[in-house]
Amino acid sequence: MITEFGHFALVLAFFVACVQAVVPLVGAYKRWPGWMAVAEPAANVQFLLTAASFAALTYAFVFSDFSVQLVTINSHTDKPLLYKITGVWGNHEGSMLLWVLIVTLFGAFAAWFGGNLPPTLKARVLSVQAMIGVAFFAFILFTSNPFLRMSVPPFDGQDLNPLLQDPGLAFHPPFLYLGYVGLSMTFSFAVAALIEGRVDAAWGRWVRPYTLAAWIFLTVGIGLGSWWAYYELGWGGFWFWDPVENASFMPWLIAVALLHSAIVVEKRESLKSWTVLLAIIAFGFSMVGAFITRSGVITSVHAFATDPERGVFLLLILAVFMIGALALFAARANVLQAKGVFSLASRESMLVANNVLLAVSALVVFVGTMWPLVSEMAFDRKLSVGAPFFNMAFTPFMVVLGLILPVGAMLPWKRANIGRIIRQLRGAFALAVAVGALTFAMQTGRSALGPVGLFLGAWLVSGAAVDLWGRTGRGKNRLGRLARLPRADWGKSIAHAGLGVTFAGVAGILAWETEDIRVLQMGESLDLSGYTVKLDDVRRIQGPNYTAVQADMVLSRDGREISTLQPEKRNYPVARMPTTEAALDIGFWRDIYVVIGDPQDNGGWAVRTYYKPLANWIWGGSILMAIGGAFSLSDRRYRVAAGARKAAPRASGVPAE
Repeated sequence: MITEFGHFALVLAFFVACVQAVVPLVGAYKRWPGWMAVAEPAANVQFLLTAASFAALTYAFVFSDFSVQLVTINSHTDKPLLYKITGVWGNHEGSMLLWVLIVTLFGAFAAWFGGNLPPTLKARVLSVQAMIGVAFFAFILFTSNPFLRMSVPPFDGQDLNPLLQDPGLAFHPPFLYLGYVGLSMTFSFAVAALIEGRVDAAWGRWVRPYTLAAWIFLTVGIGLGSWWAYYELGWGGFWFWDPVENASFMPWLIAVALLHSAIVVEKRESLKSWTVLLAIIAFGFSMVGAFITRSGVITSVHAFATDPERGVFLLLILAVFMIGALALFAARANVLQAKGVFSLASRESMLVANNVLLAVSALVVFVGTMWPLVSEMAFDRKLSVGAPFFNMAFTPFMVVLGLILPVGAMLPWKRANIGRIIRQLRGAFALAVAVGALTFAMQTGRSALGPVGLFLGAWLVSGAAVDLWGRTGRGKNRLGRLARLPRADWGKSIAHAGLGVTFAGVAGILAWETEDIRVLQMGESLDLSGYTVKLDDVRRIQGPNYTAVQADMVLSRDGREISTLQPEKRNYPVARMPTTEAALDIGFWRDIYVVIGDPQDNGGWAVRTYYKPLANWIWGGSILMAIGGAFSLSDRRYRVAAGARKAAPRASGVPAE
């Protein structure tokens, strides 16, 4: 009964979305207040119905209702409760239901917090958001119904993919989808503004909170996925340039560019065309990600489905929205004229450079990701584009971005004295050079990656600190003024510093990582970058839904025991799949990473160990970036329509609600 209720609620939500997509749009065109007013309750009802449908599917997973086909394929009675819940979105159908739930959630946010939006703009935004909902509701109902029943329910299920039975993967997809799908709201604002024929400073302020929220969620989601890959897959890597990883990284890069260009629209009413185009492209890349993971055109460990028919449906959705939005953009180009004028030496110019670097970086990732598909279709040649290409083609743009970022963050609007800014940053630059030089002097026979990465990291962190301190003015009580600075200023500096910490972490782990692979007998030990790792014991253990071989490996240094690491090699009998569970001794400056392999003929065990310097700085930097974004989002000036109350009625010619 609950399953049928979930399916029925999903169908009702589809019809409500259809009404919301048409009626408010017509009302805004005709200036009919009653028709425009339909948008807000429709958005609320659509969200509540979708939430009820998602709750019904969750109920089926939690209580192991194996009459539901999706539960049978992706769950098991012995599975821990956390992974029963995450099984809801650990598959294609359930993940798409989560996708539309978030589409409707962001539509509801616009209804709840958009009270200061001009009525016509609000109606159009909610209508465009509903159009996105209509497309994906249709996709689920006609190709990916999560509520299909089994004619003969089995006694038990087939279990969830063991690689997904991990806390990191439990929370990674929801955060990633909140970012992916959150960019749909920036798309809706862009298309609504093009229909309205007005993009101004108020629009820039309205669109920024949604972009910032989506970027924060994307940052957390990408960070969680990277952390999961690091410790779960047993390879010791944090980023593999996998097509699905790239699919989340591309909208992240465009969202960063959109955030910065929206500032220019808000402050100077410049870069209007570029900002609207970025808002369209950002969501376009999100839909490209959905296509990559669900079409089967690209092979990936992260892929949800390999059904070409579903891929064609998603490709049609992508084509309709992108072609429609870009055609509207071309038709309305004449209303997007910039008003602000600025010199070459100004914050506007630096933000333009920032946008160019980020956009070109996203293009490099897109070309590298899609080129194997293009090569096979157009030239009948199978190619593989891997880390060497991305590292060589992508890294230079990030280096240049890191170099200019501290300077650009401190430049004033319209016209600046670069010499004065450089003088303020002399200390930060000297510190960064000293860090890089010290690193270079300490290493022998290594590449320049480590010194350059630590120089950039120190430059970004110290530059952010100088920027923040410079905003306190002169004289006494600067610490008091520092505490009273707007949250957006704090958020910007924290996020920039977080990027620097991540740069340093990536450089450290790539430049100075050491690896040791060998066979150890019981009681034998190995040396790893000044540490000693001893194989003390190996035994079999029983988990809730798996069996495992678990090792005790004693980590010591200079004869002093530090910890006992317990790596595992698990086997899930229902899924008939083994997994490797690495054990880590986590430190501020380094990780010791240990993996137990297969038993050998001579009675020993294959053991793989890594010394990973600065590894956790990668995810620490991601956390700092997300915290910085949250600080900015909490600033009163950047909440939805804040500071634009007076401009809102004038923007539409219709009295405010």
